[in-house]
Amino acid sequence: MSSPRLWLRNPLAIFTANDQDARGGIVVQDGRIVELVAAGQQPSAPVQQTFDASQHVLTPGLINTHHHFYQTLTRAWAPVVNQPLFPWLKTLYPVWARLTPEQLGVATKVALAELLLSGCTTAADHHYLFPDGLEQAIDVQAGVVQELGMRAMLTRGSMSLGEADGGLPPQQTVQSAEAILDDSQRLIREYHQRGEGAQVQIALAPCSPFSVTPEIMRASAELAEREDVRLHTHLAETLDEEDFCLQRFGQRTVDYLDSVGWLGPRTWLAHGIHFNDEEIRRLGEAGTGVCHCPSSNMRLASGICPTVALEAAGAPVGIGVDGSASNDASNMILEARQALYIQRLRYGAEQITPERALGWATRGSAKLIGRSDIGELAVGKQADLALFKLDELRFSGSHDPLSALLLCGADKADRIMIGGTWRVIDGEVEGLDLKRLIADHTQAARKLLGTL
Repeated sequence: MSSPRLWLRNPLAIFTANDQDARGGIVVQDGRIVELVAAGQQPSAPVQQTFDASQHVLTPGLINTHHHFYQTLTRAWAPVVNQPLFPWLKTLYPVWARLTPEQLGVATKVALAELLLSGCTTAADHHYLFPDGLEQAIDVQAGVVQELGMRAMLTRGSMSLGEADGGLPPQQTVQSAEAILDDSQRLIREYHQRGEGAQVQIALAPCSPFSVTPEIMRASAELAEREDVRLHTHLAETLDEEDFCLQRFGQRTVDYLDSVGWLGPRTWLAHGIHFNDEEIRRLGEAGTGVCHCPSSNMRLASGICPTVALEAAGAPVGIGVDGSASNDASNMILEARQALYIQRLRYGAEQITPERALGWATRGSAKLIGRSDIGELAVGKQADLALFKLDELRFSGSHDPLSALLLCGADKADRIMIGGTWRVIDGEVEGLDLKRLIADHTQAARKLLGTL
């Protein structure tokens, strides 16, 4: 039996991510968008329920394509506040190696709740830490995703190149190739959902060139091809990484990517800052996507992603908040604002509009993770929606509601719908005791850092 037809009527402003006219709102039924209503029009068929959206800016649910949920436990930690990437990592690795399943669970819930409240409906996480006792890390994350009713691309990360062999991570954080591939296979078979409306999906994600061997990169690419899942890794984030690849492999990062079978449309990369013109051309021809992480790139002084050049070459571009120890937040609408501003520094105000930044956070991000059913407002797409009010002091005097969303710094959604179900109402996550979560998370963070 079909659910009632719900008309979200006459929004204050609407961003469809595809230039269709839906100024009269959208109609939702059975978890999907079934009609776009043009300005001044009524739905073409009777509706059973109506939601007055006249005070809301309506967008597709935002999609975060790179994160490290566990890092919410090490935000703003004094020893790494002023460090660039490599020393930042080497200082934090021993702390993260002590992570327990319980701590990961609460860290994941905090990251997802924060994302949800910021307008995010789908999140990709890159988890690559599996020390003794944390072998079931992805299982823990999948449980939290299902509890909160979000969608997620959980990427099974890995580190196999420890300090003893010339890599960056300490030995207690690396795994054997056999353990990595066996668990990757298990997770795909147990959790990976296919087709429209999928809630949990799995991708394979060796951490980075400086923490895995070429053999695990090749084996992961072969497994992803056989199982038809996506590939993800960090690449070209810093000049230190470029130097590491040249010294260890005798290749720049894109040459290395190609040599291990990763240069193709199945792959999306986190950061993608230090590419030359020829490498950008090759990425575009291959259809390899790049996730822009502006706040993290600014925090660690890594550089600015060449988004416009990548898009012009044919490479999809999306947005990610990156880990909460280098951002140090999990807020997607603020990340879109940060992308708008940092990209204007590189390409100018005329090219980088609020609509373009929101497009990266929605339709662009959906393309990165291989989803055609989310990321835009169109008939047949999943009813994943974010609704923002502009009734706070920061918005007073603003004139264009869609521009105000980013320019005036919206940081919290009023309502969130995922698959036709309200998950956030009046700025609160349905069924979540936020005060209890904060208390549990604070205790876990102090315990992890030995300050409890």
